[in-house]
Amino acid sequence: MADLARALTWSPDEAELTTELRSGSEAAFDWLVTHYHAPVYGLVARMLNDSSEAADVTQEVFLKAFRGIRRFRQGSSLKTWLYRIAVRESLNHRRWFWRHLRQQSSLDSFWGEGREDGVRFDFVDPGSSPYDLFVSTEVQQAVRQALAGVAEVFRTAVILRDLEGLSYEEVAEVLDVSVGTVKSRILRGRRALRLALDPVFATRQRAAD
Repeated sequence: MADLARALTWSPDEAELTTELRSGSEAAFDWLVTHYHAPVYGLVARMLNDSSEAADVTQEVFLKAFRGIRRFRQGSSLKTWLYRIAVRESLNHRRWFWRHLRQQSSLDSFWGEGREDGVRFDFVDPGSSPYDLFVSTEVQQAVRQALAGVAEVFRTAVILRDLEGLSYEEVAEVLDVSVGTVKSRILRGRRALRLALDPVFATRQRAAD
């Protein structure tokens, strides 16, 4: 009962929770997984656009967190720390996938060669997030497909800000870059999404007329 009572106080008192985690407390780690599994899984699933792969990567995230808790920096939040690990593991998984795909394509001409998105975007603030404009399942799917085509560096920032709801400061902490860099990436990512979604806007407008 005492363990349960203490666990209930961990959420607002991360310092105590961190101390318990560093001491190897299984109860503290169980709480961490229970409390953060859903948001971490959601982030990974959006990064990979694959729910089945996301489950495995999420497990790896918490395994890395368990092994690396002693390197957790005081002054950071556990959420942004976990998100940093989740972003890194998701990107590593994507890179592994593309390397694996390229290796297969060299053996089987049926597969096309993967390539990096080298499209250059204008640094213009498009205003509100494209996600604010879409509610239907059909268009949400179009947004997800468009997001998958955005350059990785911009896509990650947009996901953290517009889908995960992190502040600019939190995104900067997760990505270990300046707030100014975060804002630049988000503006470029949103611009890329709007360019990709122009045909969707046009189709819906014609249907409404």
